[in-house]
Amino acid sequence: MKTYKYPLGKQSNTIRIGNLLDDMWQVHDYFHKWQDQRYREGLPYADYHAMSAHLTDLKQTTHPHWNALPSQAIQEELIRIDNAYVRFFKKLGGKPKRKPRHKFKSITYPGSAGWSLKNNRITITFRKWEKGKWRYDRVAYTFHKHRQWHGTIARITIKRDSCGGYWLCLTTTYTDFRPLPATGKSVGADFGMKDAYLTLSTGEKIQHPQPLKQNLNKLRSLNKALSGKQKGSNGWWRCVRQIARLYREVSDQRKDFHWQLASKLCKKFDTIVLETLNLDGMKRLWGRKVSDLAFYQFVEILRYKCSKHKRLFKEINQWTATTKPCSTCGFHNENLTLKDRQWTCPECGSDHDRDINAAINILRAGIAVT
Repeated sequence: MKTYKYPLGKQSNTIRIGNLLDDMWQVHDYFHKWQDQRYREGLPYADYHAMSAHLTDLKQTTHPHWNALPSQAIQEELIRIDNAYVRFFKKLGGKPKRKPRHKFKSITYPGSAGWSLKNNRITITFRKWEKGKWRYDRVAYTFHKHRQWHGTIARITIKRDSCGGYWLCLTTTYTDFRPLPATGKSVGADFGMKDAYLTLSTGEKIQHPQPLKQNLNKLRSLNKALSGKQKGSNGWWRCVRQIARLYREVSDQRKDFHWQLASKLCKKFDTIVLETLNLDGMKRLWGRKVSDLAFYQFVEILRYKCSKHKRLFKEINQWTATTKPCSTCGFHNENLTLKDRQWTCPECGSDHDRDINAAINILRAGIAVT
């Protein structure tokens, strides 16, 4: 399935979407508290069907105002909660946490119920109490349709970002598959933090723009200004939005670099081999720089690109020896340290660049696995 994302832009009636998200947060908040209360009382876990039945009772008794919320979106929220607890019981994730109001940012409509779409306008159906009964109120929103979607729309999601903007996400059944012509070339790539972001076995070294590092001074200035303002005031919220926009700009620059680099590698090589990294250990040593380079994000983008363009993507184990072995004769240089960027093999006399030698060994290990 493929998701297309479109900005809604600034419109006067988007405040209704914001109010709808805040009301949906009440459902999210209530059922998380309800599950915690059942656990403290020694009652068994209530799955999706039990939560749905309890929701029906709440609408008829203590929470009649929830009848104004779209029933399909509430069901999707209950499914989210149930899936999170099921993953927790299977030890696939941590205990589900209750989100605060300002971090509840999305609402999902399955199928075609509660909305309609035509060209670049989406109409959302709201419910309101008028003259003693519930009435339907259809509100149209215009979004920037910068690309055409393909396939049948399975569901839509409306998201609110930290900057206060709204986005429309269309999830379709379309499978994006565009194989590229074969090149007959293979490459191994070694991640680095000192000389280059990515070193290829061909000898090419690719540098990372490090957008967070480039904007640190501006970020410090904005946070300093924020600390001098009264929390909750108009000026404080204005500064919070400025910081959020700066972080969004940094994230967009990083993603743009990763997408372009992944496309470049897929166009040049048929087989791409990488090594897995212990990112948690790297963050403990180098902290912010590891987050700025975003190794994992690039690997996920490259994996998607390889599946899309019919390229072979391989990852070797992080414990595979790639740095110390000589790529010419296989001699293990046990005296090699992090400070040694260039070294000469005492067995065959070959001169090696540390990262290029590792990239060649990564390629050979990946081909051997293949």
